[in-house]
Amino acid sequence: MYFNRAIVIGNLTRDPEMKALPSGISVTTFSLATNRVWKDKDGKQQESTDYHNIVVFGKQAENVARFLKKGSSALVEGRMQTRSWDAQDGSKKYRTEVVADRIQFGPRPGGSGGSTFAQKPDTGAKQENVKEELETIQYPDDEINPDDIPF
Repeated sequence: MYFNRAIVIGNLTRDPEMKALPSGISVTTFSLATNRVWKDKDGKQQESTDYHNIVVFGKQAENVARFLKKGSSALVEGRMQTRSWDAQDGSKKYRTEVVADRIQFGPRPGGSGGSTFAQKPDTGAKQENVKEELETIQYPDDEINPDDIPF
């Protein structure tokens, strides 16, 4: 049995780039950065950053290009793939990437906690934060009789 699965949580290092295949299917590429922190044998804290190339197709590609931008956090699930091609100078080039099956958007940068699944692109104009008042449920003051429940 073989298993090829990648799960990466990180921040975008650049704005996503969307293109279309000759068949009309959208394809978006971007890069995620992940950090790893550990203590070495002397007890000093060490940190390293890894960069992951991500490719996503179809409707998800359109959503990524629309809602994510440099610095956004995302969770990507997919499979690892290495492709190769011949460069113009005659050398062989290789690129390993995660072909995404599912992308979950993370919290907005500078936002207040919680996950958001849709982010509006920055239009450059400052917008004031308008908080809508949430509707509350008004419970009756009377005691509920279990015999009155229809099921």
